[in-house]
Amino acid sequence: MSKPVVDQASESESNLDNHSSVITEEQIDVLNRLLQPEIQQSLNVLIDNLPKLSEMVIVLIRTYDTAHLLITDDVLKKDTVGALKQFIDPLEENVKNLAANSVEAKDRAEANSSTIGLFGLLNMLKDPQAQKLFRFIQAFLDITNEKQK
Repeated sequence: MSKPVVDQASESESNLDNHSSVITEEQIDVLNRLLQPEIQQSLNVLIDNLPKLSEMVIVLIRTYDTAHLLITDDVLKKDTVGALKQFIDPLEENVKNLAANSVEAKDRAEANSSTIGLFGLLNMLKDPQAQKLFRFIQAFLDITNEKQK
């Protein structure tokens, strides 16, 4: 009932022939592309640099995993939002005060039609806020001159 070894070998060869004759157009196209010199050169470069590429991929995977962990961490999100609020709230308050003061100063300046004379200017120069402003302007101009040299 068992077939002789020679018959089994010839049957295996015919099966191989059947499998090898079923090469598709796509496989032939891939083989043709692999025979191109620039493709072979690129493959050689890839093979030569596989250890480096492997290290780079590992670093990228670790970076992705860390970033993914940080992005999905709810505690970190809440802490970050809290820290930003602590930083932004005082700035927001200062900006609102500055805007309110600017609007009020504009309204007062429009309502006041008096002229400011020489003695009025000299009197304004004694004001502490004006002195701060003049010191700031002087320091700013000094720094600008130093950087231009």
